[in-house]
Amino acid sequence: MKLIIDSSGWLEFFADGPNANIFSIPLSDASQLLVPVITMYEVFKVVMRQRNEDDAFQAIALMRQGTIIELSEAIALEAAKLSLMYKTPMADSIILATAHQYNAELWTQDVDFKNIPGVKYIPKGIIN
Repeated sequence: MKLIIDSSGWLEFFADGPNANIFSIPLSDASQLLVPVITMYEVFKVVMRQRNEDDAFQAIALMRQGTIIELSEAIALEAAKLSLMYKTPMADSIILATAHQYNAELWTQDVDFKNIPGVKYIPKGIIN
């Protein structure tokens, strides 16, 4: 099964947070990993703000091991529908629409995704 990790999952993994081991599971098989470009934007921005540009590019290098998914018209329109349906912000809706487009399971610790079908929601701070 194809998998998408949203920005919160990637950032948890890179920060070696309490849920990092959980997110390392889907990261162990890059052949199944899809990476929406909006996720790359969010991760690069946060890592650069919190650390530096070199660390941000190192994060992107790891993300590039998966299959990069560009924003298409079909994904954008589906994202708009999902945003209205679930009241999710734009980036979250694009990530969710990408998961739907590719029949992928979305892994996240972002509460905006809680209780949405096809999403594996991991509450923040869970230690596994």
